[in-house]
Amino acid sequence: MSFDSLGLSAEILRAVSEKGYTMPTPIQQQAIPLILEGRDLMGGAQTGTGKTAGFTLPLLQRLLDSTTPTKGRRPLRCLVLTPTRELAAQVHESVQTYGRYLPLKSAVVFGGVSINPQKMKLIKGLDILVATPGRLLDHVSQRSADLSKIDILVLDEADRMLDMGFIRDINKILALLPKQKQTLLFSATFSKEIKTLANKLLHDPALVEVAQINTTSERVDQVVHHVDKNRKRELLSYMIGSNNWQQVLVFTRTKHGANRLAEQLDKDGITAAAIHGNKSQGARTRALAEFKSGKVRVLVATDIAARGIDIDQLPHVVNFELPNVAEDYVHRIGRTGRAGNEGQAMSLVCVDELKLLKDIERLTKSNIPTITTEGFDVDPTIKAEPIQNGRGGRQQQAKRKPGGNSADKRYGASKKPGNRSSAKKPDSPWANAGNNKPRRSNNQNRAQSGNR
Repeated sequence: MSFDSLGLSAEILRAVSEKGYTMPTPIQQQAIPLILEGRDLMGGAQTGTGKTAGFTLPLLQRLLDSTTPTKGRRPLRCLVLTPTRELAAQVHESVQTYGRYLPLKSAVVFGGVSINPQKMKLIKGLDILVATPGRLLDHVSQRSADLSKIDILVLDEADRMLDMGFIRDINKILALLPKQKQTLLFSATFSKEIKTLANKLLHDPALVEVAQINTTSERVDQVVHHVDKNRKRELLSYMIGSNNWQQVLVFTRTKHGANRLAEQLDKDGITAAAIHGNKSQGARTRALAEFKSGKVRVLVATDIAARGIDIDQLPHVVNFELPNVAEDYVHRIGRTGRAGNEGQAMSLVCVDELKLLKDIERLTKSNIPTITTEGFDVDPTIKAEPIQNGRGGRQQQAKRKPGGNSADKRYGASKKPGNRSSAKKPDSPWANAGNNKPRRSNNQNRAQSGNR
């Protein structure tokens, strides 16, 4: 099946072709015809499978087919809700890319930046709005956003929105929308809470699942490296340097931990930047742009960024710390191995995290291979300690409740299996990195505080 056979306009097909795509992915093949029919849809797919284009392309077509000349301010007809600023920007970029030859206007609104330029765009009139829930409600309260004419509603990464505590805001937004509309709910995981929301929102929905939920992509080579907690940073720098990794996305549990690790990597001669909810939107955008361009070699992120970073051919993801919730492991490593490319995901696991590793393997129904590196053997005398959250917070081993803590608050390439490193650790493990030798060296905050 090609895009030509899906019933899309010549203008949309031209934009798709210029993007370099010729064959739709499985989620696109199944979802696009159903959406074009006007069906409500519940879509599930592994991250990186083309889900965004799976709803963007048909919603552009439906809006194009129903566009009529109007005098004055054009009504807002399509609303896409996302949990994070980065994901909102990513979705809007897709809308602009595929709709470049269409007479449709779009905008994206999220917090962390001035609201006034956003208001001006809304007041002039739009067809499509991509938004985070908190900032959208700000616009509603200031009467710059009118949701009464919405024909199509898209909830992207709906499970993340519930996890981040957006359910109240979502309910407020739903109360402002027309009862008669097409609703599309996309998610990488389907929890009981998501199914409850779907039953409330969707009318006779079609269900599209192109892969078993909570599974990882076969194109991602996963490994675990057991290491003592106090040697994780040293091992990470050694792996990046000795393997000459040039683009690495690293996940930590906490904002403070992300900042500290980025600073330590810089001292090791490896350019790094941190991205998390406490960073200004300008700093987050700049760090992501520098990482994509190669100016920054390592991007250290909290889980706030797990679903908002879309980088073609990102080769390496490292879990510096395992997530407290197993499902987030799937989203983290889904940043690599996207769009048919190969990827590598390494998890640095200390004794404190063995239970978390078991939870991940139970969820994904797989045993993740382990590798070793000489000189980084685990000290068997070290005993497991409770995993602390942030500034001396409480133990975080329990499962989170839906709608509970915000993503940042929850969270305080690898060699292929069998290829165990036997070489002695060099005196200067960063020598091959192309860098100078290094100098060694609050409960549930509202999600909008970081992603409004």
